[in-house]
Amino acid sequence: MSAGLQTIIYPVKDLDRAKALFGALLGVEPYADEPYYVGYKAAGQDVGLDPNGHGKGMTGPVPYWHVTDLRERLAALVAAGAELLQDAQDVGGGRLIAFVKDADGNQVGLLQDPAA
Repeated sequence: MSAGLQTIIYPVKDLDRAKALFGALLGVEPYADEPYYVGYKAAGQDVGLDPNGHGKGMTGPVPYWHVTDLRERLAALVAAGAELLQDAQDVGGGRLIAFVKDADGNQVGLLQDPAA
């Protein structure tokens, strides 16, 4: 089951320049500001900046669908023909992410928050 698109991650090459741009765009300070990830919450969206994104195969912004069972949804996408780009990975606190590429080259992310 999906709770919809709530997160988008941008691969960035210059984190400081990207922080200045997204800070100006969103009008909020980041809730997470680390050398490996900067995250903002604005207008019900989570917007992330990943300075390692290009190295992971991200070719542009990746929308992340929030799901209740990431591994199940990931297996279903791969069975439907998606190419696995990043397998399930815990990014802290039990939050799992993964992403795939569809037949047209579009990247689709999955995100599962830890059980409450």
